[in-house]
Amino acid sequence: MKQTLNRFLLTIPVVWLVVSLVFLLIHLVPGDPILQMLGQGATPADIANLRHLYGLDQPLWQQYIHYWAGVVHGNLGLSIRLHETVARLIGSRYPFTIALTLAALGLALVLSVPAGIVAAVRRGRFTDQALSVVSLFGLSVPAIALGPILILVFSILLGWLPVSGANATGTASIDWQYLVLPAITMGTSLAAILTRMVRTAMLEELGQDYIRTARAKGLSENQVVYKHALRNALVPVLTVVGLQFGALLAGAIVTETVFSWPGIGRLTIQAIGNRDYYLVQGCILMIGLTYVVVNFVTDFLYSLANPRIRQ
Repeated sequence: MKQTLNRFLLTIPVVWLVVSLVFLLIHLVPGDPILQMLGQGATPADIANLRHLYGLDQPLWQQYIHYWAGVVHGNLGLSIRLHETVARLIGSRYPFTIALTLAALGLALVLSVPAGIVAAVRRGRFTDQALSVVSLFGLSVPAIALGPILILVFSILLGWLPVSGANATGTASIDWQYLVLPAITMGTSLAAILTRMVRTAMLEELGQDYIRTARAKGLSENQVVYKHALRNALVPVLTVVGLQFGALLAGAIVTETVFSWPGIGRLTIQAIGNRDYYLVQGCILMIGLTYVVVNFVTDFLYSLANPRIRQ
């Protein structure tokens, strides 16, 4: 309990740093959102009035204090371009990104864990070498290239899966057919990383003394691999999964753009293109805070899975 509290207290300065960096970096981006929204023919009076309405005429330190006050109260401001509250826009898009991220993570785990085990058990054989080549391919192909390839093959040529979107009705729901290609695009690189991680962890565990003892006691190879070695090998993999969850959220920006997925990543790209300060801040802040929360939970689960970490 004490260590959990200490970890929670350590996340407080991290959250402060995330919020501060998001605020400052957005204001360093060149371009005037007010001028872009009104157009080149806007009068100085119109520009001044609208800048005052959104609080952009205040000194930076006052904007920073007001922004923090809004974050604490859940008020992330009003979208300059869409004229809706940022919290509502993010709330409507965030579930789509989480669903896509979880699908990609689940696909990566289903593929990587068996592949890593097989590669470790058959170390140096053809199967191990083939899986190494496949994982290298998964690491080498970026999502921005893999996505269009999958669309061309499975949507245009074969017609098996839809090209883009989350459903055919435009409602706030997700049809599994629309989820397949984006999940494969996001999960491929993670599956390659986890395959190598599982293989390395399994090889390390299979060389331990307790594995030799288990074999000397007459246990079957399946019991040795799956009951003893795999349980300990998955402990460091759990940490990598937590770290890569945040990477998947960042990667969702590219994938959602390619597949027109109505998530927070595509909303971020649209907000950047519109110079929508408050919306960009809200989207990046949500991704950053999600990353912090996931790492905190992963750290906690890691201490439960490996009691030695508590010492």
